Amino acid sequence: MQVTGKIVVVTGGARGIGKALCEAFAAAGAAKVVVADLDEAGAKAVAESIGGAAFKCDVSQEADISRVIEETERQFGPIALFCSNAGIGGGFDPLSVNVGGTSDEPWSRSWAIHVMAHVWAARHLVPLYKARGGGYFLNTISAAGLLSQVGSAPYSTTKHAAVGFAENLAISHKADNIKVSILCPQGVDTDMLRSIPKGPQSGDGDLAPEQVAQDVIKGLAEESFLILPHPQVLGYMRKKTENYDRWLGGMAKIQARMREEFGT
Repeated sequence: MQVTGKIVVVTGGARGIGKALCEAFAAAGAAKVVVADLDEAGAKAVAESIGGAAFKCDVSQEADISRVIEETERQFGPIALFCSNAGIGGGFDPLSVNVGGTSDEPWSRSWAIHVMAHVWAARHLVPLYKARGGGYFLNTISAAGLLSQVGSAPYSTTKHAAVGFAENLAISHKADNIKVSILCPQGVDTDMLRSIPKGPQSGDGDLAPEQVAQDVIKGLAEESFLILPHPQVLGYMRKKTENYDRWLGGMAKIQARMREEFGT
């Protein structure tokens, strides 16, 4: 897919990877880039800098996603690419004594933002895409959805679920000419990465958001389902599946080192 002349929506577009995606799509000649974010002022600032449009959007609310889709199509025309990019770094606790946690809040919030936001985007866009012969979803997930996330069961679990939904979206609607890509980076130099405890995702080739956005442009052009800005993740995936028990043991050692570091 080439974004030139296309209408693109990016959730979580006010900063980080989302902002870099908006800028890259605009530079690639998108007809209109819609910046959707809970931070309305931030979304407007990005939109103004690229000649785009901005909407306030809380992706944990289906009504907000539906409204962004409806208003974008009403004001600018058919959405060709919907980037479900918004995410949070919640539930990180390297010293947790129980992986189940003590509250449902980090689980429910992560589930809404990391899983249901993708579901709701599909719920409202798939009928439109089918009616006009196709469309594209880009879902920003994480290498945590392919591997795991030491220190945050909610993050890891919901990112795994997001991969599963994207796979089903691609399988179920391939015949409808609906394309799907998932973006699964490791460490990216964003506010979110800096806000969470350092783990195996940190210091393993942290990338600038702009580099990740360029990898997305390339991945969309190739219509690749899996976009891996960190190529080493493919090797980690192979090691995981080749010997799951050994991989789990290695991750447990990382967990132990993190607990020792943060415990002091």
